[in-house]
Amino acid sequence: MDNKLIISASPHIYSGDTIEKRMYGVIFALIPALIVSFIYFGLGALIITLASVGSCVLFEFIIQKYLLKKKTTIKDGSAIITGLLLAFNLPSNLPIWIVMIGALIAIGVGKMTFGGLGKNIFNPALVGRVFLLISFPAQMTTWPKPGFFPLEYLDAVTGPTILNMVSNRFGNISSYNDLLLGNIGGSMGEVSAIALLLGFIYMLWKKIIRWHIPVVVISTVFLFTGIMHIVDPSHYSSPLIHILSGGLLLGSIFMATDYATSPMTTKGMVIYAFGIGIITSVIRLWGIYPEGISFAILIMNAVTPLLNTYLQPNRFGKEVSR
Repeated sequence: MDNKLIISASPHIYSGDTIEKRMYGVIFALIPALIVSFIYFGLGALIITLASVGSCVLFEFIIQKYLLKKKTTIKDGSAIITGLLLAFNLPSNLPIWIVMIGALIAIGVGKMTFGGLGKNIFNPALVGRVFLLISFPAQMTTWPKPGFFPLEYLDAVTGPTILNMVSNRFGNISSYNDLLLGNIGGSMGEVSAIALLLGFIYMLWKKIIRWHIPVVVISTVFLFTGIMHIVDPSHYSSPLIHILSGGLLLGSIFMATDYATSPMTTKGMVIYAFGIGIITSVIRLWGIYPEGISFAILIMNAVTPLLNTYLQPNRFGKEVSR
């Protein structure tokens, strides 16, 4: 009677993987872009990052403990990621009170309203970012010029982003070296293509994400904008400008791949990513906003449940109609 048969639900192989391990892996992958933002935007980037991360963690703690009256989960790292990604989508001269509003919307509306981690249908950081963009358009589109750890914060010297220049037909202003290294204006976490690609390589290496979504998004934007550039090069910018500038790399690598808001199947991922690429290209080329990746991801987030429903694999033993 000492030998007991223990029956448990699958899976029966322990991988050693946890939510916390995945979350802190993403945080580690964001460090190169965070360092670049500190170098080029200095004190402003530091203040925005601390305000965003601190507010997201604080609001999640308050909502879970005092409103939902449930065990807090701030140690899992998901609130920190939301805070970092929200900060990465903001200009480095944004007032702290606006950052806190964005954090409240991201956590309170984008995440906790749906039940918390894994239950949200929209990427929380993008919910906060788009809310701020619609509510505070002037502040959200005033971009500090990069320098070497500048100490200016609210009174930083501002200028247009590359996508602003492109959308206003000013041509290809910056060199590709500046686009790769991050010496351009824009949201503080989107400016360095190399830093973001390093994070992408790390997450692929650690198997935190799969390659399908980022590669399909980037390829779709490259092909779509490349065709338009070939048709009318004087009117439409080079596809490399679209890939290396704005939030395309940040969005496709770190936000479109969010586990809760992206499809589960490979076919679903491809369709989802293709939709993001097309919508982003259309908004950038013909929309009122020079950037479109945030709107594109949120729109396709809404399509994800449909893709999961109709593209789910057949259950083992189910008869397949021929």
